[in-house]
Formats: sequence, C-alpha cells, structure tokens
Amino acid sequence: MQEINYEYFMREALKEAQKAFEKDEVPIGAVIAKDSRIIARAHNLRELAQDATAHAEVLAIRAACEVLGSWRLTGCSLYVTLEPCPMCAGAIILARLDRVVFGAWDPKAGAAGSVVDLFGIEKFNHHPEVISGVLAEECGTLLKEFFRQKRI
Repeated sequence: MQEINYEYFMREALKEAQKAFEKDEVPIGAVIAKDSRIIARAHNLRELAQDATAHAEVLAIRAACEVLGSWRLTGCSLYVTLEPCPMCAGAIILARLDRVVFGAWDPKAGAAGSVVDLFGIEKFNHHPEVISGVLAEECGTLLKEFFRQKRI
C-alpha cells in the first residue's frame, strides 16, 4: 500500500489558506484528495460571501461532491489547516469522508478533541480517521500573523 504524504497535501491546504489571508479572510484552507490526487480546493470566504457556512471545509466538500457527482465522499481525505469546528465536523461525518487531517488545534471551537470530539461519538454512523498536528506550526503561524495584523 502506498504511503500517504500528509505534508504535501497540507502544504496545498496552506496555499489555500494564504489565498484567504490575501482576501482579508481568516486564513484557513482545505483540500480533498482521492486516490492521491486533489479533487477539490477551498479557503474561508465568510466575509466576502457574508455566509456563516462558507468555511474552507464546507466549500471543499461541496466542490468534491460536484466533481464526484455524489454526496458520499468515501475514499476521500480532507486536509485542513485548522481543527474543524462543530459545523464542519458534522459536514465531514455526513459526507462520509474516510480521513480528516488537520494542522493547528483550535482551543476555542475545535470539534476533534480541543473543545469536543464529534468524531469520537459512538452513536454516529460514520467515524473518519483523524490525524492531527500535520505542519501545525506553519498552520498556526499563519493564523497568528493574521490576527496580529488585525490588532495593529
């Protein structure tokens, strides 16, 4: 079985986060891969879209569903620069993603263990594999720089 290069995909998610940063959006980026190929990319667009659901993960899930012609994203992995929030964790579960790989932990809204662990709730019918801390320092640094600039 081919080993997955989590850092490669996280660097691609970081490129999306940088796009958000340049648009004055909270810099969170996501990519979805299937068979070691990226099929969807997205970054936060809440401010530009004035849409509370325009998180990178939700936008990437929508794009991947369109590419595959199905709401079921089995066989796919989501790479995101920040631990998913409860809304995004719910979307990940409902989309049947096989794996979630994230960079930085979110101690204020994280739903993969920081505040709550929605992926670990036994009663849910789907439980993606969760891999945390991939390029966490780089992911966290981009977020810290964004908010540092906001305080100036």
